[in-house]
Amino acid sequence: MQVIVRDNNVDQALRALKKKLQREGVFREMKARAAYEKPSERRTREKAEAVRRMRKLARKKAQREGLLPKPGRAR
Repeated sequence: MQVIVRDNNVDQALRALKKKLQREGVFREMKARAAYEKPSERRTREKAEAVRRMRKLARKKAQREGLLPKPGRAR
């Protein structure tokens, strides 16, 4: 991973690096590896993540087909 420092602005480069690491999921991975996760807990977590992904996909599909209102700002 590479971040360009412009005009000796290290703070801006550090923010860009943190954003890239966050997007890649490095912080989540570090937190997950910090402590041992039992196989049963891992399976439970992975199933929950899959369910969340599928619900999100179904919600987006319903919005595209016009069955649900598109998310917008509250009025």
